[in-house]
Amino acid sequence: MASKPLGNLTGLKPSQITAISRLYNRRFPDQGGCTPDQARELAILSRGVSRQLGVLINRKGVPVMVIVGEQDGILIPELSRHRQADSRLSGLRLLHTHLDSSLLTQEDLMDMVFLRLDAVSVLTVSSDGAPITCQIAHILPPNADELPYQVHPAMIWDDVDFDFGAGVRALEDELARTGQSVATTAREGAAILVSVASESKSAQERSLAELAELAATAGLDVVGQVVQRVTRVNPKLILGRGKLAELEVLALQKNAATLVFDQELTPTQQRNLSEITERKVLDRTQLILDIFAQHAQTREGKMQVEMAQLKYMMPRLVGQSRALSRLAGGIGGRGPGESRLEMDRRKIRERIAQIKTELGSVRKHRKSTRSRRDKAGLPIVSLVGYTNAGKSTLLNTLTKSVVLAENKLFATLDPTSRRLRFPEDREIILTDTVGFIRHLPADLREAFMATLEELESADVLVHVADASHPEMEAQVQAVESILRDLSIDGIPRILALNKIDRISEETRQTLGYVYPDAVFISAIERPTLAPLVDRVKALL
Repeated sequence: MASKPLGNLTGLKPSQITAISRLYNRRFPDQGGCTPDQARELAILSRGVSRQLGVLINRKGVPVMVIVGEQDGILIPELSRHRQADSRLSGLRLLHTHLDSSLLTQEDLMDMVFLRLDAVSVLTVSSDGAPITCQIAHILPPNADELPYQVHPAMIWDDVDFDFGAGVRALEDELARTGQSVATTAREGAAILVSVASESKSAQERSLAELAELAATAGLDVVGQVVQRVTRVNPKLILGRGKLAELEVLALQKNAATLVFDQELTPTQQRNLSEITERKVLDRTQLILDIFAQHAQTREGKMQVEMAQLKYMMPRLVGQSRALSRLAGGIGGRGPGESRLEMDRRKIRERIAQIKTELGSVRKHRKSTRSRRDKAGLPIVSLVGYTNAGKSTLLNTLTKSVVLAENKLFATLDPTSRRLRFPEDREIILTDTVGFIRHLPADLREAFMATLEELESADVLVHVADASHPEMEAQVQAVESILRDLSIDGIPRILALNKIDRISEETRQTLGYVYPDAVFISAIERPTLAPLVDRVKALL
């Protein structure tokens, strides 16, 4: 007995549904894909309902699914139960109709790639319900320099002589010979960066350069990037279907298992992208959280990271789905909060409340520590600036300390204070703080407020900026904006342009005109720091 067709059957007559259901009773040949009678029947039925029709056929030629689409598209349901193994093809091919002269679309090809179909073929239908042309595409073995599929030229519908069975056997023989698989060659650490925004392409590329640094700090190997400028973001997938197809092809070519978006994804977008691409999907916030989780050392820092992680993950908890497992594991899901990501929302809210209470105690302790400093009469000088600007290196050079200083973003998360004695037997407290970054998520800023509160008691702020960075001006503005948000922009501050050993004399002169009050230093060269020390003493 024939099964019912899938898809949107609204508006179809019972007789039409019955006629379409009879397609289940046909056996489709490997040679040519269908008989002339089957092609004419499919064309007549498709034109009769004014919708695309599709038939998913197994390797025995038996239809396992008959799908009724819309006039301009067809939606293939979940095929997981038909897959033979994660690394192999599904064992199915798709034969479907187009009601105009259009041949295989990018969406058709991406359905083939995403669903790992053996092949996909389209039959164009005339206005009077006759078949016109046929075009076929099939999967190829993975090759970093080529597309993962081959599209054959269109042919007159009754001239098709392609042998689907022989094609599949040849592909599987090649995969067996080379030890490759169709879908599992992706490397866990290989990542594609993606930006979808209304900003100009050049602005997006500059932001992606910073995202690449974040990715490298998190331990990812960036192998490509995709940029799309849009006037309106797709609420379901953030980017358009065509660009998603381009992204999937690039990920297949580069064997990338991870997609990192420069924008913050909604829970729906992240879930949909993860399900469609079957890759790990991260956004900028999750990447920063991962870096914080790796670098937090103190109990306070770990609590702050955990709270931010839990706040981020709570709206994304959708049960034990494959999407969640890809969200919560490995890069983007490490750190103190990792073991709590499976908790229900009520328990997460309780844990967040507990962390807030404990952080409140930390703030009180910090406040009493600052009060003791005030009684001791020791001035406080705090180093602020963009991440990786050289603050920790400057602290080490001035105080002869060994605070961790690496050429990575967010190498310092926990505030560090050291005493510095001037030649005049005067002492100050020099404090290193977490680096700032553009588009810092609100939850992260709140979670690290205890760290940033150190700045409120500072007598002088030394704003350290990387003079050699191509985005230095934007970074300076970002730091100034955060200082204003924290209402501490009234504290006297000195702009220290660091890494002058990496810039030309011409660049230095230009920066001198733009920032006439700045002090030029190289944090690794102690003699260059004398003007900065003199400026600090003058302000104190």
